Amino acid sequence: MATTPAPPGAPPKPTWDPRSVTPLPWLRPTIRIRLTLLYGGMFLIAGILLLSIIYLLAAQAVRTGNEPLYKIVDFTDLKVSSSTCPVVDNGGLSLSDFNAAISDCMDHQRKVALDNLLSRSLLALLGLAVIAFAFGYAMAGRVLSPLGRITRTARAVAGSDLSRRIELDGPDDELKELADTFDDMLERLQRAFTAQQRFVGNASHELRTPLAINRTLLEVHLSDPGAPVELQQLGKTLLATNERSEQLVEGLLLLARSDNQIVERKPVDLAEVAGQAIDQVHAEAETKGVEIRGTREAAVVQGNGVLLERIALNLVQNAVRYNVAEEGWVEVTTAVEGGQAVLVVTNTGPVVPAYEVDNLFEPFRRLRTERTGSDKGVGLGLSIARSVARAHGGHIYARPREGGGLVMRVTLPV
Repeated sequence: MATTPAPPGAPPKPTWDPRSVTPLPWLRPTIRIRLTLLYGGMFLIAGILLLSIIYLLAAQAVRTGNEPLYKIVDFTDLKVSSSTCPVVDNGGLSLSDFNAAISDCMDHQRKVALDNLLSRSLLALLGLAVIAFAFGYAMAGRVLSPLGRITRTARAVAGSDLSRRIELDGPDDELKELADTFDDMLERLQRAFTAQQRFVGNASHELRTPLAINRTLLEVHLSDPGAPVELQQLGKTLLATNERSEQLVEGLLLLARSDNQIVERKPVDLAEVAGQAIDQVHAEAETKGVEIRGTREAAVVQGNGVLLERIALNLVQNAVRYNVAEEGWVEVTTAVEGGQAVLVVTNTGPVVPAYEVDNLFEPFRRLRTERTGSDKGVGLGLSIARSVARAHGGHIYARPREGGGLVMRVTLPV
């Protein structure tokens, strides 16, 4: 039988964790680093241009070239001594050779002077470039400090603290406008979440009460031994429908509550949670002839015990209900692996195509069945499990088991 197409789902939740820290923050191409490189690079380019102009002007000023500034036409009884041009100390030079030596020495001194100017200018430019980069980094940090406040507030909001506000003061510039817009958005989100919580509370009461009254009336009617057989059968059908409606309401309310992050956390042992879930499903497993086994090691996490127990209960219930008719088994294990608490539920059952596994986590979805009318549940178990796992900062994965059935793996941070 063909699988019913899945309804359009909500957009996937972002996988970015705002609390994560980059191992090497200096290697991140942040705006501050880019602004620093921009400021320092512009200063460095301007310094190189200025140094080149100064060098060219200095070279032109000292008139580098082969044309001497003066000539000696008669050096009778002339004695010359020079520490930088020792060749002129030789008294045996002719007049032309003496003038050539003087010209060469002057050219050499010009080149030495220009080389000294260039080397010292480069050292000065290097020092000023370091100062410019440091100054640019400091100024970029000062200019971008409001963005840091916005980021810290966003991280706090990601932890479900919608009461936080940026409240940025200072000049009425683009950053303050961004901060004020972000504060307005947080205000609207807080009102929306408060209204949602109020709605969940009211719906919990308004929906449960009439269903509970209907169940009581039907049970009273079925307890009457003198009721006709037709009415008894009708009462049982209505009671089953009412029970299914109660399960649907409970599942929807739990799904709505578990979409938010868990604010109050306490130590919870997944081994204990799994054991309680197995105790609740044990009778149903015996009726269906399904063996429940597995070793459960201590795996303590910080979270809500009731919601975590619901994950284990939904997974074990599904593993028991969607199993083979004979010699079926369910294996439930807990452990700590790689710094994470792990709950694994493996079961025998029908062969599940890999391309249908992701659809099982959608609300009201079941394998190869219609969206309504199943006697095995209301189709919210895996959706609730995924929502609760996300609220605890964890993940739930599913993969087909070789030979039939599924392997459900829940990972939670310890």
